[in-house]
Amino acid sequence: MKKLHPVMFAGTGSDVGKSIITAAFCRIFKQDGYRPAPFKAQNMALNSFATPEGLEIGRAQAVQAEAAGIPCHTDMNPLLLKPQSDHTSQVVLNGRPIGNRNAYDYFRKEGREELRREVCDAYDRLASRYNPVVLEGAGSISEINLRDTDLVNLPMAIHAGADVILVGDIDRGGVFASVYGSMMLLRPNERERIKGILINKFRGDIRLFESGIKMLEELCGIPVVGVVPYYKEIYIEEEDSVALATKSVRAEHGKVNVAVVLLRHLSNFTDFNVLERDPRVHLFYTNNVEELAKADIILLPGSKSTLDDLYELRRNGVAQAVIRAHREGATVMGICGGYQMMGQEVLDPDHVEGDIERLPGLGLLPVSTQMMGEKVTRQVRFGLNEKSRPSLKLMNGYEIHMGTTVPVFDAPASPLNILEDGKTDGYMVDATCMGTYIHGILDNPEFIDFLLEPFADKFSETAETFDYHRFKEEQYDKLAEHVRKHVDMPLIYQILTESHD
Repeated sequence: MKKLHPVMFAGTGSDVGKSIITAAFCRIFKQDGYRPAPFKAQNMALNSFATPEGLEIGRAQAVQAEAAGIPCHTDMNPLLLKPQSDHTSQVVLNGRPIGNRNAYDYFRKEGREELRREVCDAYDRLASRYNPVVLEGAGSISEINLRDTDLVNLPMAIHAGADVILVGDIDRGGVFASVYGSMMLLRPNERERIKGILINKFRGDIRLFESGIKMLEELCGIPVVGVVPYYKEIYIEEEDSVALATKSVRAEHGKVNVAVVLLRHLSNFTDFNVLERDPRVHLFYTNNVEELAKADIILLPGSKSTLDDLYELRRNGVAQAVIRAHREGATVMGICGGYQMMGQEVLDPDHVEGDIERLPGLGLLPVSTQMMGEKVTRQVRFGLNEKSRPSLKLMNGYEIHMGTTVPVFDAPASPLNILEDGKTDGYMVDATCMGTYIHGILDNPEFIDFLLEPFADKFSETAETFDYHRFKEEQYDKLAEHVRKHVDMPLIYQILTESHD
Protein backbone atom coordinates (compact mmCIF):
# COMPACT_ATOMS: atom_id res chain seq x y z
CA MET A 1 0.00 0.00 0.00
CA LYS A 2 1.06 3.58 -0.66
CA LYS A 3 2.67 5.34 2.29
CA LEU A 4 0.29 7.89 3.83
CA HIS A 5 1.24 10.88 5.92
CA PRO A 6 0.31 10.52 9.58
CA VAL A 7 -2.90 12.37 10.40
CA MET A 8 -3.89 14.10 13.62
CA PHE A 9 -7.46 14.84 14.68
CA ALA A 10 -7.11 17.87 16.92
CA GLY A 11 -9.96 19.76 18.57
CA THR A 12 -11.26 23.24 19.14
CA GLY A 13 -11.94 22.06 22.70
CA SER A 14 -12.56 19.08 24.93
CA ASP A 15 -15.36 16.61 24.17
CA VAL A 16 -15.71 17.57 20.49
CA GLY A 17 -15.52 13.89 19.51
CA LYS A 18 -11.81 13.45 18.71
CA SER A 19 -11.58 9.95 20.23
CA ILE A 20 -14.54 8.63 18.25
CA ILE A 21 -13.41 10.26 15.01
CA THR A 22 -9.94 8.74 15.52
CA ALA A 23 -11.50 5.31 16.06
CA ALA A 24 -13.60 5.77 12.93
CA PHE A 25 -10.57 6.54 10.76
CA CYS A 26 -8.63 3.63 12.26
CA ARG A 27 -11.42 1.35 11.03
CA ILE A 28 -11.74 3.16 7.66
CA PHE A 29 -8.02 2.84 6.90
CA LYS A 30 -8.12 -0.82 7.95
CA GLN A 31 -11.08 -1.43 5.62
CA ASP A 32 -9.18 0.27 2.79
CA GLY A 33 -6.24 -2.11 3.13
CA TYR A 34 -3.85 -0.03 5.24
CA ARG A 35 -2.35 -1.01 8.60
CA PRO A 36 -3.22 1.94 10.86
CA ALA A 37 -2.43 2.46 14.53
CA PRO A 38 -3.74 5.07 16.99
CA PHE A 39 -1.54 7.42 19.00
CA LYS A 40 -2.21 9.92 21.77
CA ALA A 41 0.93 11.24 23.42
CA GLN A 42 -0.80 12.15 26.67
CA ASN A 43 -4.21 11.09 27.91
CA MET A 44 -6.04 11.95 31.12
CA ALA A 45 -8.52 9.29 32.18
CA LEU A 46 -9.46 6.95 35.00
CA ASN A 47 -10.61 4.38 32.49
CA SER A 48 -7.49 2.39 31.61
CA PHE A 49 -6.60 -0.96 30.09
CA ALA A 50 -3.81 -3.53 30.42
CA THR A 51 -1.82 -4.33 27.28
CA PRO A 52 -0.80 -7.92 26.40
CA GLU A 53 2.56 -7.11 28.02
CA GLY A 54 0.83 -6.23 31.29
CA LEU A 55 1.29 -2.46 31.04
CA GLU A 56 -1.27 0.33 31.38
CA ILE A 57 -2.69 2.69 28.74
CA GLY A 58 -5.80 4.80 28.34
CA ARG A 59 -8.90 2.82 27.42
CA ALA A 60 -9.63 5.11 24.45
CA GLN A 61 -6.42 4.04 22.72
CA ALA A 62 -7.21 0.38 23.42
CA VAL A 63 -10.59 0.91 21.74
CA GLN A 64 -8.97 2.65 18.77
CA ALA A 65 -6.47 -0.20 18.42
CA GLU A 66 -9.38 -2.64 18.45
CA ALA A 67 -11.02 -0.61 15.68
CA ALA A 68 -7.74 -0.85 13.75
CA GLY A 69 -7.65 -4.61 14.30
CA ILE A 70 -4.29 -4.66 16.13
CA PRO A 71 -3.13 -5.39 19.69
CA CYS A 72 -2.84 -2.33 21.91
CA HIS A 73 0.61 -1.20 23.06
CA THR A 74 2.00 1.46 25.40
CA ASP A 75 3.56 3.23 22.39
CA MET A 76 -0.01 4.22 21.46
CA ASN A 77 -0.39 6.18 24.73
CA PRO A 78 3.02 6.62 26.37
CA LEU A 79 1.83 9.14 28.96
CA LEU A 80 -1.34 8.55 31.00
CA LEU A 81 -2.56 10.83 33.80
CA LYS A 82 -5.01 9.25 36.25
CA PRO A 83 -6.68 11.99 38.34
CA GLN A 84 -6.67 11.42 42.09
CA SER A 85 -8.15 14.78 43.08
CA ASP A 86 -8.90 18.16 41.51
CA HIS A 87 -5.18 19.00 41.66
CA THR A 88 -3.17 15.76 41.53
CA SER A 89 -2.79 12.81 39.18
CA GLN A 90 -0.89 9.57 39.10
CA VAL A 91 1.57 9.73 36.19
CA VAL A 92 1.91 6.53 34.14
CA LEU A 93 4.86 6.59 31.71
CA ASN A 94 5.24 3.83 29.12
CA GLY A 95 2.72 1.74 31.04
CA ARG A 96 4.25 2.06 34.53
CA PRO A 97 3.37 4.53 37.32
CA ILE A 98 6.21 6.91 38.15
CA GLY A 99 4.53 8.79 41.00
CA ASN A 100 1.91 11.42 41.75
CA ARG A 101 2.21 15.01 40.54
CA ASN A 102 0.13 18.11 41.13
CA ALA A 103 -0.92 20.08 38.09
CA TYR A 104 1.38 23.04 38.75
CA ASP A 105 4.51 20.90 39.03
CA TYR A 106 3.53 18.71 36.08
CA PHE A 107 3.15 21.63 33.66
CA ARG A 108 6.35 23.42 34.68
CA LYS A 109 9.03 23.63 32.01
CA GLU A 110 11.60 21.93 34.22
CA GLY A 111 11.81 18.25 33.29
CA ARG A 112 9.37 18.69 30.42
CA GLU A 113 11.88 17.88 27.70
CA GLU A 114 12.49 14.45 29.22
CA LEU A 115 8.79 13.64 28.87
CA ARG A 116 8.81 15.11 25.36
CA ARG A 117 11.63 12.75 24.36
CA GLU A 118 9.71 9.79 25.76
CA VAL A 119 6.50 10.51 23.84
CA CYS A 120 8.37 11.33 20.63
CA ASP A 121 10.37 8.09 20.88
CA ALA A 122 7.13 6.15 21.39
CA TYR A 123 5.65 7.77 18.29
CA ASP A 124 8.76 7.01 16.23
CA ARG A 125 8.63 3.33 17.20
CA LEU A 126 4.95 3.16 16.27
CA ALA A 127 5.45 4.96 12.96
CA SER A 128 8.11 2.45 11.94
CA ARG A 129 5.56 -0.37 12.18
CA TYR A 130 2.26 1.09 10.96
CA ASN A 131 0.83 3.07 8.04
CA PRO A 132 -0.70 5.49 8.77
CA VAL A 133 -0.48 6.52 12.43
CA VAL A 134 -3.74 8.22 13.40
CA LEU A 135 -2.95 10.75 16.12
CA GLU A 136 -5.43 12.25 18.55
CA GLY A 137 -4.96 15.67 20.10
CA ALA A 138 -6.06 16.64 23.60
CA GLY A 139 -8.48 19.39 24.61
CA SER A 140 -8.02 22.54 22.55
CA ILE A 141 -5.13 23.12 20.16
CA SER A 142 -5.02 26.81 21.11
CA GLU A 143 -4.33 26.82 24.88
CA ILE A 144 -1.69 29.49 24.36
CA ASN A 145 -0.77 29.67 28.07
CA LEU A 146 0.38 26.02 27.89
CA ARG A 147 1.96 26.29 24.44
CA ASP A 148 5.56 25.83 25.57
CA THR A 149 4.81 22.72 27.62
CA ASP A 150 2.34 21.07 25.23
CA LEU A 151 3.30 17.49 24.43
CA VAL A 152 0.25 16.26 22.58
CA ASN A 153 -1.13 18.74 20.04
CA LEU A 154 0.75 20.85 17.47
CA PRO A 155 4.28 20.14 18.79
CA MET A 156 3.59 16.43 18.36
CA ALA A 157 2.07 16.98 14.91
CA ILE A 158 5.19 18.90 13.88
CA HIS A 159 7.46 16.13 15.20
CA ALA A 160 5.41 13.51 13.34
CA GLY A 161 5.07 15.52 10.15
CA ALA A 162 1.33 14.94 10.47
CA ASP A 163 -1.46 16.56 8.52
CA VAL A 164 -3.91 18.00 11.05
CA ILE A 165 -7.69 17.93 10.71
CA LEU A 166 -9.33 20.39 13.11
CA VAL A 167 -12.51 18.96 14.68
CA GLY A 168 -15.22 21.39 15.80
CA ASP A 169 -18.41 20.50 17.70
CA ILE A 170 -21.37 22.29 16.15
CA ASP A 171 -23.82 20.83 18.68
CA ARG A 172 -22.54 23.06 21.49
CA GLY A 173 -22.85 26.22 19.37
CA GLY A 174 -20.28 28.81 18.36
CA VAL A 175 -18.55 26.60 15.82
CA PHE A 176 -17.46 29.50 13.57
CA ALA A 177 -15.76 31.33 16.42
CA SER A 178 -14.20 28.19 17.85
CA VAL A 179 -12.76 27.06 14.50
CA TYR A 180 -11.59 30.46 13.27
CA GLY A 181 -10.38 31.53 16.72
CA SER A 182 -8.41 28.30 17.14
CA MET A 183 -6.71 28.87 13.80
CA MET A 184 -5.86 32.52 14.46
CA LEU A 185 -4.28 31.77 17.86
CA LEU A 186 -1.74 29.41 16.28
CA ARG A 187 1.73 30.41 15.22
CA PRO A 188 2.32 30.51 11.44
CA ASN A 189 4.35 27.27 11.44
CA GLU A 190 1.59 25.58 13.43
CA ARG A 191 -1.22 26.96 11.28
CA GLU A 192 0.33 25.56 8.11
CA ARG A 193 -0.08 22.03 9.50
CA ILE A 194 -3.90 22.40 9.59
CA LYS A 195 -5.07 20.90 6.29
CA GLY A 196 -8.80 20.59 6.84
CA ILE A 197 -11.79 21.20 9.09
CA LEU A 198 -14.24 18.52 10.21
CA ILE A 199 -17.55 19.63 11.71
CA ASN A 200 -18.87 17.04 14.16
CA LYS A 201 -22.23 16.31 15.85
CA PHE A 202 -24.39 18.12 13.28
CA ARG A 203 -28.16 18.01 13.77
CA GLY A 204 -30.81 18.95 11.25
CA ASP A 205 -30.82 19.58 7.49
CA ILE A 206 -27.28 19.81 6.12
CA ARG A 207 -28.51 22.09 3.31
CA LEU A 208 -28.98 24.86 5.87
CA PHE A 209 -25.24 24.74 6.64
CA GLU A 210 -23.92 24.78 3.07
CA SER A 211 -23.36 28.54 3.14
CA GLY A 212 -21.61 28.14 6.49
CA ILE A 213 -19.19 25.65 4.95
CA LYS A 214 -18.21 28.19 2.28
CA MET A 215 -17.80 30.92 4.90
CA LEU A 216 -15.50 28.74 7.03
CA GLU A 217 -13.40 27.82 4.02
CA GLU A 218 -13.05 31.47 2.99
CA LEU A 219 -12.21 32.58 6.54
CA CYS A 220 -9.67 29.84 7.26
CA GLY A 221 -8.26 29.22 3.77
CA ILE A 222 -8.58 25.42 4.06
CA PRO A 223 -11.33 22.98 3.06
CA VAL A 224 -14.10 21.59 5.22
CA VAL A 225 -13.50 17.86 4.70
CA GLY A 226 -16.82 16.77 6.14
CA VAL A 227 -19.85 17.46 8.31
CA VAL A 228 -20.59 14.40 10.44
CA PRO A 229 -24.12 14.17 11.84
CA TYR A 230 -24.87 13.36 15.45
CA TYR A 231 -25.72 9.67 15.89
CA LYS A 232 -27.67 7.67 18.47
CA GLU A 233 -27.66 4.07 17.27
CA ILE A 234 -23.91 3.41 17.22
CA TYR A 235 -22.33 2.24 20.47
CA ILE A 236 -18.60 2.79 21.00
CA GLU A 237 -17.02 2.54 24.45
CA GLU A 238 -16.82 6.00 25.98
CA GLU A 239 -13.79 7.47 27.69
CA ASP A 240 -15.62 9.40 30.42
CA SER A 241 -18.23 8.33 32.94
CA VAL A 242 -20.11 11.64 33.12
CA ALA A 243 -23.34 10.22 31.64
CA LEU A 244 -23.64 7.17 33.88
CA ALA A 245 -25.98 8.75 36.42
CA THR A 246 -28.55 9.44 33.68
CA LYS A 247 -29.16 5.72 33.08
CA SER A 248 -32.73 4.71 33.93
CA VAL A 249 -33.22 3.49 37.49
CA ARG A 250 -36.77 2.22 37.01
CA ALA A 251 -36.89 -1.51 37.74
CA GLU A 252 -38.14 -3.51 34.76
CA HIS A 253 -40.26 -6.65 34.85
CA GLY A 254 -39.08 -9.63 32.86
CA LYS A 255 -35.41 -8.69 33.26
CA VAL A 256 -32.71 -9.03 35.90
CA ASN A 257 -32.26 -5.61 37.48
CA VAL A 258 -28.57 -4.88 38.02
CA ALA A 259 -27.39 -1.81 39.96
CA VAL A 260 -23.82 -0.52 39.69
CA VAL A 261 -22.91 1.58 42.73
CA LEU A 262 -22.00 5.04 41.47
CA LEU A 263 -18.71 5.81 43.24
CA ARG A 264 -17.11 9.25 43.31
CA HIS A 265 -13.82 7.81 41.98
CA LEU A 266 -15.34 5.08 39.82
CA SER A 267 -12.87 3.65 37.31
CA ASN A 268 -13.12 1.17 34.44
CA PHE A 269 -16.88 1.67 34.06
CA THR A 270 -16.60 -0.14 30.73
CA ASP A 271 -16.61 -3.34 32.81
CA PHE A 272 -20.40 -3.11 32.58
CA ASN A 273 -20.89 -2.40 28.87
CA VAL A 274 -21.78 -6.00 28.05
CA LEU A 275 -24.38 -6.24 30.80
CA GLU A 276 -25.88 -2.98 29.60
CA ARG A 277 -26.45 -4.54 26.16
CA ASP A 278 -27.56 -7.99 27.37
CA PRO A 279 -31.28 -8.40 26.52
CA ARG A 280 -31.86 -10.28 29.79
CA VAL A 281 -30.62 -7.39 31.92
CA HIS A 282 -31.73 -3.91 32.94
CA LEU A 283 -28.62 -2.12 34.23
CA PHE A 284 -28.49 1.23 36.01
CA TYR A 285 -26.00 3.29 38.03
CA THR A 286 -26.96 4.76 41.41
CA ASN A 287 -25.84 5.72 44.89
CA ASN A 288 -29.42 6.12 46.11
CA VAL A 289 -30.35 3.65 48.87
CA GLU A 290 -33.96 3.31 47.72
CA GLU A 291 -32.91 2.53 44.15
CA LEU A 292 -30.41 -0.07 45.36
CA ALA A 293 -33.29 -1.88 47.04
CA LYS A 294 -34.83 -2.48 43.58
CA ALA A 295 -31.83 -4.47 42.37
CA ASP A 296 -31.53 -8.23 41.97
CA ILE A 297 -27.75 -7.85 41.60
CA ILE A 298 -25.56 -5.08 43.04
CA LEU A 299 -22.12 -4.55 41.52
CA LEU A 300 -19.42 -2.61 43.36
CA PRO A 301 -17.06 -1.28 40.65
CA GLY A 302 -13.40 -0.38 40.59
CA SER A 303 -12.18 2.79 42.25
CA LYS A 304 -9.13 5.02 41.88
CA SER A 305 -9.38 5.76 45.61
CA THR A 306 -10.80 2.75 47.44
CA LEU A 307 -10.52 4.12 50.97
CA ASP A 308 -12.04 7.49 50.08
CA ASP A 309 -14.96 5.83 48.30
CA LEU A 310 -15.43 3.31 51.11
CA TYR A 311 -15.52 6.16 53.64
CA GLU A 312 -18.20 7.90 51.54
CA LEU A 313 -20.30 4.71 51.21
CA ARG A 314 -20.29 4.30 54.97
CA ARG A 315 -21.13 7.97 55.50
CA ASN A 316 -24.03 8.20 53.03
CA GLY A 317 -25.72 4.93 54.01
CA VAL A 318 -24.98 3.05 50.79
CA ALA A 319 -22.80 0.49 52.59
CA GLN A 320 -25.66 -0.37 54.93
CA ALA A 321 -28.10 -0.50 52.00
CA VAL A 322 -25.88 -2.99 50.13
CA ILE A 323 -25.56 -5.20 53.20
CA ARG A 324 -29.33 -5.08 53.75
CA ALA A 325 -30.05 -5.87 50.09
CA HIS A 326 -27.80 -8.93 50.27
CA ARG A 327 -29.50 -10.08 53.45
CA GLU A 328 -32.84 -9.81 51.62
CA GLY A 329 -31.71 -11.93 48.66
CA ALA A 330 -29.73 -9.71 46.26
CA THR A 331 -26.45 -10.93 44.78
CA VAL A 332 -23.49 -8.65 45.57
CA MET A 333 -20.28 -8.78 43.55
CA GLY A 334 -17.24 -6.52 43.74
CA ILE A 335 -14.64 -5.87 41.04
CA CYS A 336 -11.16 -4.62 41.98
CA GLY A 337 -11.70 -1.74 44.46
CA GLY A 338 -15.26 -2.96 44.95
CA TYR A 339 -13.89 -6.39 45.90
CA GLN A 340 -11.58 -4.73 48.42
CA MET A 341 -14.53 -2.82 49.94
CA MET A 342 -16.54 -6.03 50.41
CA GLY A 343 -13.98 -7.43 52.86
CA GLN A 344 -13.57 -7.01 56.60
CA GLU A 345 -11.07 -4.15 56.36
CA VAL A 346 -8.87 -2.10 54.04
CA LEU A 347 -5.46 -1.13 55.39
CA ASP A 348 -3.11 1.57 54.08
CA PRO A 349 -0.28 1.87 56.62
CA ASP A 350 2.13 3.30 54.05
CA HIS A 351 -0.36 5.98 52.88
CA VAL A 352 -0.37 4.73 49.30
CA GLU A 353 -3.80 6.31 48.70
CA GLY A 354 -3.88 9.06 51.33
CA ASP A 355 -4.15 9.82 55.03
CA ILE A 356 -6.64 7.10 56.03
CA GLU A 357 -4.73 4.12 57.45
CA ARG A 358 -7.64 1.74 58.08
CA LEU A 359 -11.35 1.45 57.42
CA PRO A 360 -13.74 -1.41 58.14
CA GLY A 361 -15.22 -2.84 54.97
CA LEU A 362 -18.75 -4.07 54.29
CA GLY A 363 -17.98 -7.39 55.97
CA LEU A 364 -19.55 -9.47 53.21
CA LEU A 365 -16.34 -11.38 52.43
CA PRO A 366 -13.90 -12.82 55.01
CA VAL A 367 -10.87 -11.07 53.49
CA SER A 368 -8.51 -8.24 54.38
CA THR A 369 -6.78 -5.89 51.92
CA GLN A 370 -3.53 -3.99 52.39
CA MET A 371 -2.59 -1.29 49.91
CA MET A 372 0.82 -1.73 48.31
CA GLY A 373 2.99 0.76 46.44
CA GLU A 374 3.54 -1.50 43.43
CA LYS A 375 0.75 -1.69 40.88
CA VAL A 376 -0.30 -5.02 39.36
CA THR A 377 -1.12 -4.73 35.63
CA ARG A 378 -1.55 -7.83 33.49
CA GLN A 379 -3.86 -9.64 31.14
CA VAL A 380 -5.13 -12.98 32.45
CA ARG A 381 -6.91 -16.11 31.33
CA PHE A 382 -8.97 -17.85 33.96
CA GLY A 383 -11.76 -20.26 34.76
CA LEU A 384 -14.28 -20.35 37.58
CA ASN A 385 -13.26 -22.31 40.65
CA GLU A 386 -14.14 -25.97 40.09
CA LYS A 387 -16.69 -26.11 42.88
CA SER A 388 -18.62 -23.42 41.03
CA ARG A 389 -18.64 -24.63 37.44
CA PRO A 390 -15.99 -27.18 36.45
CA SER A 391 -16.88 -27.33 32.76
CA LEU A 392 -16.33 -23.69 31.84
CA LYS A 393 -13.64 -22.88 29.27
CA LEU A 394 -10.91 -20.35 29.98
CA MET A 395 -12.04 -16.73 29.91
CA ASN A 396 -10.15 -13.44 29.39
CA GLY A 397 -9.69 -10.33 31.50
CA TYR A 398 -7.08 -7.99 32.94
CA GLU A 399 -5.90 -6.70 36.30
CA ILE A 400 -4.99 -3.12 37.25
CA HIS A 401 -4.78 -2.67 41.01
CA MET A 402 -2.70 -1.67 43.98
CA GLY A 403 -3.20 -3.92 47.00
CA THR A 404 -3.11 -7.52 48.19
CA THR A 405 -6.21 -9.31 49.48
CA VAL A 406 -6.07 -12.43 51.67
CA PRO A 407 -8.53 -14.44 53.80
CA VAL A 408 -8.77 -13.33 57.44
CA PHE A 409 -8.15 -15.43 60.52
CA ASP A 410 -9.39 -19.00 60.00
CA ALA A 411 -11.46 -18.27 56.88
CA PRO A 412 -11.11 -21.12 54.38
CA ALA A 413 -9.54 -20.51 51.00
CA SER A 414 -12.39 -20.04 48.53
CA PRO A 415 -11.15 -18.31 45.36
CA LEU A 416 -13.68 -17.30 42.75
CA ASN A 417 -11.32 -17.97 39.84
CA ILE A 418 -8.35 -20.17 38.97
CA LEU A 419 -5.87 -18.48 36.63
CA GLU A 420 -4.26 -20.27 33.72
CA ASP A 421 -0.94 -20.36 35.59
CA GLY A 422 -2.55 -22.06 38.60
CA LYS A 423 -2.74 -18.94 40.80
CA THR A 424 -6.06 -17.89 42.29
CA ASP A 425 -8.18 -14.76 42.15
CA GLY A 426 -10.91 -13.32 44.28
CA TYR A 427 -13.15 -14.84 46.92
CA MET A 428 -16.58 -16.44 46.81
CA VAL A 429 -18.85 -17.16 49.76
CA ASP A 430 -21.49 -18.54 47.39
CA ALA A 431 -23.10 -17.65 44.05
CA THR A 432 -24.67 -14.54 45.62
CA CYS A 433 -21.57 -13.07 47.30
CA MET A 434 -18.20 -12.78 45.56
CA GLY A 435 -15.36 -10.51 44.53
CA THR A 436 -12.59 -10.43 41.94
CA TYR A 437 -9.62 -8.34 40.82
CA ILE A 438 -10.33 -9.13 37.15
CA HIS A 439 -11.59 -6.27 35.01
CA GLY A 440 -13.40 -7.44 31.89
CA ILE A 441 -14.75 -10.51 33.71
CA LEU A 442 -18.23 -9.46 32.59
CA ASP A 443 -17.14 -9.39 28.95
CA ASN A 444 -17.27 -13.21 29.05
CA PRO A 445 -20.70 -14.70 28.23
CA GLU A 446 -19.92 -17.75 30.36
CA PHE A 447 -19.42 -15.64 33.47
CA ILE A 448 -22.54 -13.58 32.82
CA ASP A 449 -24.54 -16.81 32.54
CA PHE A 450 -23.11 -17.87 35.91
CA LEU A 451 -23.98 -14.49 37.48
CA LEU A 452 -27.55 -14.50 36.12
CA GLU A 453 -28.29 -18.17 36.77
CA PRO A 454 -30.00 -17.62 40.18
CA PHE A 455 -32.47 -15.31 38.44
CA ALA A 456 -33.17 -17.46 35.37
CA ASP A 457 -36.88 -17.53 36.19
CA LYS A 458 -37.08 -13.78 35.47
CA PHE A 459 -36.32 -13.96 31.76
CA SER A 460 -37.65 -15.91 28.82
CA GLU A 461 -36.14 -19.25 27.86
CA THR A 462 -35.58 -17.81 24.37
CA ALA A 463 -33.28 -15.04 25.68
CA GLU A 464 -29.84 -15.47 24.12
CA THR A 465 -26.37 -14.87 25.51
CA PHE A 466 -24.99 -11.57 24.23
CA ASP A 467 -21.96 -11.85 21.88
CA TYR A 468 -20.03 -8.70 22.81
CA HIS A 469 -17.09 -9.26 20.44
CA ARG A 470 -19.37 -9.54 17.42
CA PHE A 471 -21.39 -6.55 18.64
CA LYS A 472 -18.28 -4.35 18.92
CA GLU A 473 -17.06 -5.31 15.45
CA GLU A 474 -20.47 -4.40 14.04
CA GLN A 475 -20.36 -1.03 15.82
CA TYR A 476 -16.89 -0.17 14.47
CA ASP A 477 -18.12 -0.96 10.97
CA LYS A 478 -21.27 1.13 11.48
CA LEU A 479 -19.17 4.03 12.77
CA ALA A 480 -16.83 3.81 9.79
CA GLU A 481 -19.79 3.74 7.40
CA HIS A 482 -21.37 6.75 9.11
CA VAL A 483 -18.19 8.86 8.97
CA ARG A 484 -17.22 7.70 5.47
CA LYS A 485 -20.66 8.74 4.20
CA HIS A 486 -20.25 12.30 5.44
CA VAL A 487 -16.54 12.93 4.85
CA ASP A 488 -14.83 13.56 1.51
CA MET A 489 -12.52 10.53 1.61
CA PRO A 490 -10.91 11.24 -1.80
CA LEU A 491 -9.95 14.66 -0.42
CA ILE A 492 -8.60 13.06 2.79
CA TYR A 493 -6.43 10.69 0.74
CA GLN A 494 -5.29 13.59 -1.44
CA ILE A 495 -4.22 15.51 1.68
CA LEU A 496 -2.39 12.47 3.08
CA THR A 497 -0.40 11.86 -0.11
CA GLU A 498 0.38 15.39 -1.36
CA SER A 499 3.96 16.58 -1.09
CA HIS A 500 4.54 18.98 1.79
CA ASP A 501 7.10 20.92 -0.23
